[in-house]
Amino acid sequence: MQYMALIYSDPALEPAYGTPEFDTMMQGYFAFNETLKAAGVYVSGEGLQDIDTATSVRVRGGKVETMDGPFAETKERLGGFFVIDVPDLDSALRYAAMIPSAAYGTIEVRPLMDYNS
Repeated sequence: MQYMALIYSDPALEPAYGTPEFDTMMQGYFAFNETLKAAGVYVSGEGLQDIDTATSVRVRGGKVETMDGPFAETKERLGGFFVIDVPDLDSALRYAAMIPSAAYGTIEVRPLMDYNS
């Protein structure tokens, strides 16, 4: 079954870009990617550009509305994701706990819909 691990974090709690702590975090991500690939569970994963590049879309009363930035007001932001293919939720949660941002943010794990079954 495929699961998506959504990576949320508060930028104020993340290691600052260019610091040794940031480099350590990124090495953790590189190692995590290799762990997923070696286990044969990696499907995809990417970081997202900062929220100031986002545009939100909604339709209200048949009219399309767009807004710069994310729709929800929150300290934590969606910063990236992984899609993994594992046997069950317990396995997905074990891998999600290995994501470096879990140390200062939140990893939301959700099963993907399978419309082909």
